[in-house]
Amino acid sequence: MRTLLTTLHSKYIHASLALPCLAAFCDDNCGELLIREYTVHEPKESLLAQLVAVEPDVVAFSVYLWNRLATLELVACLKRVNPELKIVLGGPEISFEDEDFFARYPVDALICGEGEIPLRQLLFAWNAGEEPQPLPGLRTRQNPQRNGQSQLENLDCLPSPFAADLVDFTRGLVYFESSRGCPYDCSFCLSALDDRVRSFSLQRILDDLKLLMDQRVKQIKFVDRTFNYNNQRSREIFRFILQHNRGSHFHFEIGAHLLDEETLQLLATVPTGIFQFEIGVQSTLPETLAKVGRRASLETLAANVRRLRAVGNIHLHLDLIAGLPGESFQLFLSSLDWTAALKPHHLQIEPVKLLPGSLLRSQARSLELRFDPNPPYSILHSVDLNYAELERLRGIGRLLDLLVNSGRFNFLLPKLTEHFSSLSRLLEAVDGYWRSENLYSRTRSLRVLYQQVGQYLRSAFTGLLLSQFRELLGRDFAHHERVVGGSAPNFFDTELTAEETELVRRQVKQEIAALARRGKVQYFAAVFHSLAESPGRTVLIFIYPPRTAAGLKVREVNLNRVC
Repeated sequence: MRTLLTTLHSKYIHASLALPCLAAFCDDNCGELLIREYTVHEPKESLLAQLVAVEPDVVAFSVYLWNRLATLELVACLKRVNPELKIVLGGPEISFEDEDFFARYPVDALICGEGEIPLRQLLFAWNAGEEPQPLPGLRTRQNPQRNGQSQLENLDCLPSPFAADLVDFTRGLVYFESSRGCPYDCSFCLSALDDRVRSFSLQRILDDLKLLMDQRVKQIKFVDRTFNYNNQRSREIFRFILQHNRGSHFHFEIGAHLLDEETLQLLATVPTGIFQFEIGVQSTLPETLAKVGRRASLETLAANVRRLRAVGNIHLHLDLIAGLPGESFQLFLSSLDWTAALKPHHLQIEPVKLLPGSLLRSQARSLELRFDPNPPYSILHSVDLNYAELERLRGIGRLLDLLVNSGRFNFLLPKLTEHFSSLSRLLEAVDGYWRSENLYSRTRSLRVLYQQVGQYLRSAFTGLLLSQFRELLGRDFAHHERVVGGSAPNFFDTELTAEETELVRRQVKQEIAALARRGKVQYFAAVFHSLAESPGRTVLIFIYPPRTAAGLKVREVNLNRVC
């Protein structure tokens, strides 16, 4: 019997961890197992042809929010191509279906929750020509009732998928699991269903990490819901990485409020750019946090984030969730300003998703929460936020990415934020303009984005203030895009005097000689009148060395200071 384990990723760079773990746990008595990974962006016809070409007896799909609809379309086609083919679905998106699911879709079995034990028993039975016996976590057409879930008590009994050469290292990103479960019970998260944390043994974790680091995997992303639930354990892993790393980068989802003094001191020694921490703030309203069962000291979280940020060696990604019970539009904006004040490198806003199986979804009626019945199940209306307000927050989240997280407006944004007294008020204002001009629905190049921001400035300001903000915008633009004099955006003043033009020519000649590089060096010069560090008429020269794989590097020269 040949079984194809497969899934549809949202991006090519993603590599499955679930499928290799399932394959590693199944033994020879389960028949032949193959792993194939695709993306949701491939045409359905192409995916179908590739799946059929494997000539499987069983196809087992790993189903998630982003691939549910595409997977079910493939399932319907596969059964029509080969009615004898057995189809199995598993994963978080399929673990809480009603019994009528089998009547609606041509599926032979569902794997609910942790999949290793039920999938192995299912394939073992089918390979022997038998029907599987009832087992927690396994639902079939013959036994469609929900019957709980199976869990591995000792995670080390799961053979390493990395040592078994079952994981694709070529995509640049590898997911890594060192524990299962979560110590918290947030009602919006499926991890709350398993509040008993189980960890692989430390030796198993270190052996697998060493293998990945020796392979020089570019990025290793830990999928643990709260990696640092035990400080001693997390320090052991951090120390091992620092000792043996050969160029990999690591992503961890942590509880910042759990960091202790010894861990913070260790983290201060991490080389810059090696670690990234994802930290869930979610809300800063105590009543809201209590309603969703989130237990975390905001004061401790803030103090530890400030300390990490002061060192500056770890990339900090902070999350907020819009639409949680009890948090109105204005209260959410207060959470946004509170979190932004911690100066994270990336601040993300996501609407709450009422996931099947989550406690929040079961409370939706009593809490008067309305949500999209289809993936990703985003909230559409609540007692505290109507659809229009949620849509405005979605827009503000998009602007966060475009204007703040991108790092492309480091000169302009601080001054605009100061003018509006808070980041949230600034984003509210820009969101209003973006909607009035229907800009959210348009694709844009970097140059067009700057032009759109320039148009907003002209619509919102006049006189000296407009001139100051346009100069800051131009300075930002020149640092992120090569500017060619004849086609510079109109927020630049390129009217240099003859004397200034000659001085620029001489200075550029000296700069090029100092670079001592081969290849064409480009430059652009413009007049500025309102620079804080150089009052009065000032000429800035932007030197662009030859293009390199490292990206655009710009040298800014203040002509007034060198002449």
